[in-house]
Amino acid sequence: MIARDGIPIIIGTGIIFIVLLAITLIVKHVALWIITIPVGVFFVFNFFFFRDPERSFKGPDNVIVAPADGKVILITEEEEPYFFKGRAKKISIFMSVFNCHVNRIPADGTVDFLKYKPGQFLAAFNHRSGEENEQQIIGITTPYGKILFKQIAGLIARRIVCKLQEGQKVRRTQRFGMIRYGSRLDVFLPLSAEIKVKLNQTTRAGETVIGEFKR
Repeated sequence: MIARDGIPIIIGTGIIFIVLLAITLIVKHVALWIITIPVGVFFVFNFFFFRDPERSFKGPDNVIVAPADGKVILITEEEEPYFFKGRAKKISIFMSVFNCHVNRIPADGTVDFLKYKPGQFLAAFNHRSGEENEQQIIGITTPYGKILFKQIAGLIARRIVCKLQEGQKVRRTQRFGMIRYGSRLDVFLPLSAEIKVKLNQTTRAGETVIGEFKR
């Protein structure tokens, strides 16, 4: 299954590749092959990048799942000024270009906070990117407490897709957006929540348990 947000890019790169290939076969110049081959590789790569596999999770309703595929690169506590307005636990998940980039809701609840923040495009594994890069901030109120997560653009990523609206009811594992070509998600949990992942652990969106609310 291909993510809908990737279909226009796949079609666009496909058209460019076909046109270039046709011109190259007619003109038969080496320089044209140097351009056409990378475009063809990029066209094929987009099918892999925009994959959107089905995911499901069955577990207690106070369990929090990963919103993204990737690797845990930071677990810490820090001030969260937008939604918690105080100290919170933070988990950062880095997504390389080889990860599936479809993002999923980590817990059932209501979207009570949305904020788009323009910024830089530092490498997503740089911890300064969590504050300085372009990002979409999402706050959800669950039956067990608040959770906030940020879609953070990276060095290559230039397009954050978020299809949520304030007041919207959401469910755990629900697709809500993506970030194109390498990025990061930061997740903030209450201090009372228990972290269930470790540094350098691989996560799968909608399947890997990253935390648990106290009942």
